[in-house]
Amino acid sequence: MPADDEKGPLRRCIASGTVGPKESMIRFVIGPDGEVVPDLEERLPGRGLWVTADRDALAKAMGKSVFAKAARRAVKVPPDLALRLERLLERRCLHALGLARRAGHVLAGYEKVREALRANQVGRAGPPPALLVEAADGSLDQRGKVTALAPSLPVIDLFQSPALAAALGRDHAVHAVVARGRLAAGLARDAARLRGLKGSQGDQDAHQDSDKGLGVGNTAGRPAM
Repeated sequence: MPADDEKGPLRRCIASGTVGPKESMIRFVIGPDGEVVPDLEERLPGRGLWVTADRDALAKAMGKSVFAKAARRAVKVPPDLALRLERLLERRCLHALGLARRAGHVLAGYEKVREALRANQVGRAGPPPALLVEAADGSLDQRGKVTALAPSLPVIDLFQSPALAAALGRDHAVHAVVARGRLAAGLARDAARLRGLKGSQGDQDAHQDSDKGLGVGNTAGRPAM
């Protein structure tokens, strides 16, 4: 079936049986030692086992031998697989944001972001904005003034200010805008998958990782990733 074709655009979730675009799913493979391994790059050898990027779907896949049945062999599911996967996606998002910044596809700072949104371009004669990035611990009043300028633009509010600052090479970062392009598309996909894995709990809790400053913000009803 098309959903089971590793070269096609669709995949079947082993937890729910639903078919959807692979962009909304996470690929796993079984390592040489029988352990379930996330393959976020989707390049590892072996048969792919796909799970919808959703907190409940992953929890179901981790229980009741779902991975073992799909792999048709005994497997080892790490008890911290969900947390491990979240951390991998967090690192990917921040790395992608840093790459976009080095490529000149990101503007940061309250006034610069507002100016880019008004002009509908990132940088002088640059491409239009694709994503807004807002620190989870930033001022809701300032966030509202930024997002009001582009109400349909997706917002990534999965990280606290220290993490954004580190990714953007700044001492402080609360607001950023990412230009349309390949890097923005990859960041959007990983952020959406991370949001799905965090689930509703992600809008209530903030990670207290003092080294990375990772956290989840409330999207306040806007398109969010």
